[in-house]
Amino acid sequence: MSEYKLEEKTSFDGKKVKVLGATFEEGKPETPINWRQKLRGREEMLAYLKTGERYWFGEEWYGSEKRKTKA
Repeated sequence: MSEYKLEEKTSFDGKKVKVLGATFEEGKPETPINWRQKLRGREEMLAYLKTGERYWFGEEWYGSEKRKTKA
């Protein structure tokens, strides 16, 4: 646990608690990721794009993304 940074924060009830800090490595990717190379054919590309479109513009949302009111 020594490799993780602990930060001291104040909880909602006013008590001091230790929470886990940032655990990511800073930086940028060395090469850009080309999503088209990962997909084998036209059908896979269309399915990928339809899924993304449903994610951003669809009415059905799942899990923590579900909103009670529309944005």
